[in-house]
Amino acid sequence: MNREKKKGLQNRDNMGYLFIAPFMIVFVAFSLYPVFRTLHMSFTDYTGFNEPTFIGLANYARVFKDKLFLEAFGNTIKIWGVNIVLQLGTAFLLTMVFSDMKYKMKGLSIFRALFYLPNLIACTSVAFLFKTLLDWKFGSVNQILVGLGIADQPIDWLGTPSLTRCAVGVIGAWMWFGNSFIMLMAGVQGINSDYYEAAAIDGAGRWKIFGKITLPLLKPILLYVAITSLIGGLQIFDIPYLMSLDNQKRARSVNTAVMHLYNMAFKNRQIGYAGALAFILFFVICICSVIVYFMMYAKKEDER
Repeated sequence: MNREKKKGLQNRDNMGYLFIAPFMIVFVAFSLYPVFRTLHMSFTDYTGFNEPTFIGLANYARVFKDKLFLEAFGNTIKIWGVNIVLQLGTAFLLTMVFSDMKYKMKGLSIFRALFYLPNLIACTSVAFLFKTLLDWKFGSVNQILVGLGIADQPIDWLGTPSLTRCAVGVIGAWMWFGNSFIMLMAGVQGINSDYYEAAAIDGAGRWKIFGKITLPLLKPILLYVAITSLIGGLQIFDIPYLMSLDNQKRARSVNTAVMHLYNMAFKNRQIGYAGALAFILFFVICICSVIVYFMMYAKKEDER
């Protein structure tokens, strides 16, 4: 006779639930619950001190009439535009150089570590560093430009709105281009070397090899990097916030969507409205993610 199956945790088939329980508890408590709590608050007039009152879609309707939010979202797009051009442009250029079989660059692991290093520096340190370098009177950048005769007088990098946004975009590109480069190089290293050897035997030049082999096979990774950079750009907060703490005029010029959300929640105590802002950004990010999925899916269908 077969013994009766043990019940509960005594059954080895159920032991897996015990091992995943810590993760599930932490995930539900610190990730899932806050999301649903924020969703609930977005339909109320909650300020942190009052009893929440259900107001329907009023907060969501207010988002599209909020001129400060629309301005902040515009600032976010402008900063991201500078960021993505420099970030992907630099990463793409480095990928072309390091993937060129003619040059056969050595020490790739060292260069990857060096390029990724800015991403490991704390944002507080980066913000303080560039505030010092770009200072109007005593910054090293202005002293070099004036000393070399490139500029007649010091440039107010952090006092002119357009230059401030460009500066924040450049700082973001400097911090993240190493990450994009590593991902693109991983895609290049995943390409079968037989393609390159066959093209070299046929006498194809480096530009033709890159345009006909590397670029088409790298396109899915390139699209992924571009869209994830967009998602990260829509969530930019730390660098513009830290660089504008001591200057209200500067804060307005680099006020991003997430900074506006932060101000609404923790300074103006409009937590319900901030929840609506968070979910509007969430929907935008979802749309971008869906675009990436279908673009990659279409690519796979074409390859079939």
